[in-house]
Amino acid sequence: MDLRGQKVDMIVKPTTSVYAPFYISSRGYAVFVKGTWPGRFDFCATDPTRVTIEFEGPSLALKIYTADTPAELVKAHALDAGPPFLPPKWMYGTWRWRDEHTQRTQYYDGTPVTGPFNSELMEDVLLMKAYGIPLAVYWVDRPWGPGPLGYDDFEIDTQRLPNFETSVKWLNEQSAQMLLWIGPFFQGRMQTEALAAGWTLAGQRPSRNNYPLCDLTNPDARRYWQNGVAKLLKMGVTGFKLDRSEEDIPEEGPTKVFDGRTLREQRNDYPVMYVQAADDVAREHREDFVCMPRAAYTGSSRYGVFWGGDIGGTQEGLRAEIIAVQRAAVMGYPNWGSDTCGYNQQSMDTEVCSRWLAFSAFNPIMEVGPTANRAFWNYHNPPSYDAQLIALWRLYGRLHTRLVDYSFAQAKLAHETGMPIVRPLFLAEPNAPAAWSNWWTYLYGPDVLVSPVWKKAQRTQDVYLPSREKWRDAWHPEKTYDGGQTITVDAEPHQIPIFVRVGSSLDLGDLNREWTDARAAAAARPDLKALDAEVHDWFARLKQAH
Repeated sequence: MDLRGQKVDMIVKPTTSVYAPFYISSRGYAVFVKGTWPGRFDFCATDPTRVTIEFEGPSLALKIYTADTPAELVKAHALDAGPPFLPPKWMYGTWRWRDEHTQRTQYYDGTPVTGPFNSELMEDVLLMKAYGIPLAVYWVDRPWGPGPLGYDDFEIDTQRLPNFETSVKWLNEQSAQMLLWIGPFFQGRMQTEALAAGWTLAGQRPSRNNYPLCDLTNPDARRYWQNGVAKLLKMGVTGFKLDRSEEDIPEEGPTKVFDGRTLREQRNDYPVMYVQAADDVAREHREDFVCMPRAAYTGSSRYGVFWGGDIGGTQEGLRAEIIAVQRAAVMGYPNWGSDTCGYNQQSMDTEVCSRWLAFSAFNPIMEVGPTANRAFWNYHNPPSYDAQLIALWRLYGRLHTRLVDYSFAQAKLAHETGMPIVRPLFLAEPNAPAAWSNWWTYLYGPDVLVSPVWKKAQRTQDVYLPSREKWRDAWHPEKTYDGGQTITVDAEPHQIPIFVRVGSSLDLGDLNREWTDARAAAAARPDLKALDAEVHDWFARLKQAH
C-alpha cells in the first residue's frame, strides 16, 4: 500500500476500478481532492522530497486533514465522501454465482433434470444445501435476457431461465436473495428508442459492447433506464451487480453531456451517477437491497458495496486482492469482496483456491464464483470432483455466516463513524514499524485478526499481533499470546491464521471439528435425483395451490 515513488493517474480505468482522490501519509496528514476532473498524484517520483498533485479543470479544491492517528484521517474522509452505505444484514452471508448460466438437460453427474428452474441454479442451490454450505445470495450474471448480449429490454430469457419469478420465490423460501447483472447501456427496443430520443452518451462510437450508454445527466434518459431496472425489482430481485461504468466511456472530444459538462469532466462521475440511479429506483420498490458496482469514485460509497474487478485466478491475483480489500477500506469503501478463486486466468489451482476461500471468509462480501462456470464438484480441466475445495467452501462459508451479526455491527460503525470493517494494522498501532510492514495481516473489526497466505507451498506465516491486547489462536484455543510481537504460526492449506482478542465475546466455534465434519460431508456425493424431485414436487404443489 506504500505508493512512494509511483505516479497514479486519477481517472477511472477498467476493470480494477475503485478509485478515490485521497491519500494518507505516515507524516500525520491526508489529502482529499474534490471534484470530478481527472488528475495525477506524483508520490515523490519526480522530486523525492515532495508529493505533487495536478488536476485538470478551471479550479482546484482540496481538503487537508491532520490528526494524531491514521484511523482518524480515514474516518474523517469516509464521512466526507459518504457516509458509507449500510447494506441489509443478509448481504454479509455467503454468495454464489456463475459467469454464464446454461440450461442443461442433465446435472453435472448425468442425472436428468426434471426441476422447473435453470439447471445450474438448481444444481448449485441443491448441492450447497446438501453439503451444509450456507447460501444467502445467489446472483445470475449476464446473459439472462434475450438478444445478442443477453440483455435486451430488461426482459428475462425464458429458455435460459424458465419460471424465473417463481425461482426467486423458491430462493426466498430458503432465506436466499436473487441478484442480477446490469449495465448502464440500452439493448433491444430500448436501444432504438433511446437513440431516437437522444438519450445516449455523447461522444461514444458504435460498438458491440456497452453501446449505447445512457446519458445519466439527462433526467428523461435516466428514468427510461430506471424503468427497465424496475421490471426486475417487481419480480423480487433484491440487488444488482453494476458492471461496465468505466469501460468504453468516452473521455475526449468537443461534445458535452446533457448537463453541460465536457466528456472529460463527467468521466470520473459516470460510475457515481450509475450507482445513484440504481439506488434511487431500488428505494422506490423495497427497503432491503444491494447495488454492487465494479467501478467507483468519490460519492459512490453512499450508494453501494463493491467488488475487486476482473482479477486473475493466480497466486498473484490473490496477493493483489489481499492488498485491495485494505486499500478499499482506507479509501472509504468498507463493504468489499473479490471474485473468490479469480475471474480471468482461471488456473483452477486447488491450493490457490483454498487460500482464497479462507481469505474471502474475512471480507465483508464472500462471493464464490465464477470458477469457470463450474462448481467444485465439477472443477478443473478435464472436470473432476474436488472434495478438498467442497470441504473448504463449507468450512469457511459456515465461519463467514457465524460472523454475520459481527460484520453487520461493524458496518453500522462504518456508516456512523467512517471506521472501516477491514483495518490494516497501521490503523490499530501506527507507532509500531511491524504494523506498517506486515501488510498481509489485518484486523477484521476490533476483535479478529487474520493473516491470509498467498504463496503456494507456504506452510508457515509471520503474524504481527497488535500491542495492548492478548490474542487467542482460533485453531489452538489453549494458546494465547501477548500483543506487540511477531510470531510464526503453522498455516496448512486449509488454515488461515486467525486470532481472537482475549476478552471478546465472539465465538468462532471449534474450527478443527468443523474441518473434520466438512471433509466427511464432502466425501459423499449427494443424490441429485432425489434432490431434483423435491424441487419438482414443490413446483407442482405451488401450481396446484394456484
